[in-house]
Amino acid sequence: MTRDLLGIRQLSVDQIIDLLKRSDGYFQHLNSTDPFPESTLLKGRTVANLFFENSTRTRTSFELAEKRLGATSVSLSMQTSSLSKGESLIDTIKVIDAMKIDCMVVRHSSSGVPALLRRHLPETTRIINAGDGAHEHPTQALLDAATLLEKLGSLKGKKIVIIGDIKHSRVARSNMLLLNKLGANVSIIAPITLSPNSGAEVFGVNVRHEIGNELNDADAVIALRIQTERQAQSLFPGLTDFRERYGLTPTRMAKANSFILHPGPVNRSVELDDEAADSEKSVIYRQVKRGVAIRMAVLEWLFEN
Repeated sequence: MTRDLLGIRQLSVDQIIDLLKRSDGYFQHLNSTDPFPESTLLKGRTVANLFFENSTRTRTSFELAEKRLGATSVSLSMQTSSLSKGESLIDTIKVIDAMKIDCMVVRHSSSGVPALLRRHLPETTRIINAGDGAHEHPTQALLDAATLLEKLGSLKGKKIVIIGDIKHSRVARSNMLLLNKLGANVSIIAPITLSPNSGAEVFGVNVRHEIGNELNDADAVIALRIQTERQAQSLFPGLTDFRERYGLTPTRMAKANSFILHPGPVNRSVELDDEAADSEKSVIYRQVKRGVAIRMAVLEWLFEN
């Protein structure tokens, strides 16, 4: 049976650990000054990157991962595709698949689109969820876990705080699922209006609406931006108020000894200030490098059978 990566829910702990271990080898090459060794692992395979939303990190890292594994990589601008002429999403995808595509990397603003495509495409076409609405972003959670493991050695019993717009964040959902599976103690901090309706029950995390002393004993904090593009109306008083109550300011971080992660794009002076983003505790750019390695590991894993 062909593998897909639609979300963290589908992965067992053993599969997550396997993917993280696979990525370590690729990361060592990426972290070296030597040229990346030529690979033919995916030679003859064609991967289509279908991004219905704008992206810098995810799209570029998938493109690099595909090419470094020897695949033919095609990136399509879906905003200017036949969808703009009235063609349905399913018909557009079937047209692309008819060109002998082995794998589709899909990002869409609507939750559930990768799973929808799975039902309409042949089993031999692999599908990777590169972020669907406010649902999941599995490769981001995997690269975050890889970054945390590099710094902390283990996630079991470690306190990880996720702070910001949890309600609209696919990154938060995938991270809550994955970190919980690996034994971390996860807390989310957000205004009531930006908190999931049933976060604690569904994801097994601690829910807080004020920072208080939560960061003082945290091993790492994942900051998230306010996703205004997913909000029908403003759900918080303003960016200045959000920074004062939830931002990683110098005063707030002076009391903490946490590693700082952020999936990007970073809105400086909102969810975190320059002093936090550029500090020695920040591993934001490490995450980017880990992202290429994780996506290489996922592609390798998908084509094993």
